[in-house]
Amino acid sequence: QVQLVESGGGSVQAGESLRLSCAASGIIFSIVAMGWYRQAPGKQRELVATITSGRSTNYADSVKGRFTISRDNAKNTLYLQMNSLKPEDTAVYYCKVQGSNYWGQGTQVTVSS
Repeated sequence: QVQLVESGGGSVQAGESLRLSCAASGIIFSIVAMGWYRQAPGKQRELVATITSGRSTNYADSVKGRFTISRDNAKNTLYLQMNSLKPEDTAVYYCKVQGSNYWGQGTQVTVSS
């Protein structure tokens, strides 16, 4: 079955960086579009970034210029490099196979000021 396992979350100070990873199994990773989403307490889950099989990317306005989504098809792994983190980036971050209902379990990111 499809499994998506996120890692790399943690607690950091504003301005610092984190890199999230999402290890995928049970799918032909190289041909699917993938996405990162986040959900802050009391808020709806929102799209952060997407990447197609051809490596075209798209970002939410709130993270443009600070976050970078990438993929390593040889490792079946999706990444999210997050720089210049802000307190408002605090959320649980999830990876998803676009066009499906396959989600990871989430990883917590907490940014303090």
